Amino acid sequence: MNDGELAEWAEVHGHLYGTSARYIERSLANGYDVLLDIDVQGAKKLTAQFPEAILVFIMPPSIQELERRLIKRGTDSPEAVERRLKNAKAEMAEAHLYDHVIVNDHLPETILRLETLIEEASAHG
Repeated sequence: MNDGELAEWAEVHGHLYGTSARYIERSLANGYDVLLDIDVQGAKKLTAQFPEAILVFIMPPSIQELERRLIKRGTDSPEAVERRLKNAKAEMAEAHLYDHVIVNDHLPETILRLETLIEEASAHG
């Protein structure tokens, strides 16, 4: 499917997503950091093409809390919630492959931790 135009692509929850390799290369060449919200499949493909990438896995405090959040937002059918939970369990098992893991138990603290990681990476890169 990918002829080199995409740095990563994946099918997630029945939808195809991808990131332009040219966009990343151009942004980095111009001195910009690039922040991507991608799944585990995409992260593996991304690091194959951009080994300097810093991977941050943001995970829920628990599967039960994730289920509560998904139900509360009310955007998914019960079947979609179950599919998302199944995928989340599989992805959480891959968290050890990431450079950093942040547990999203309190959003303002999670944002602060992520901002700190980005600032530290920018200062060293």
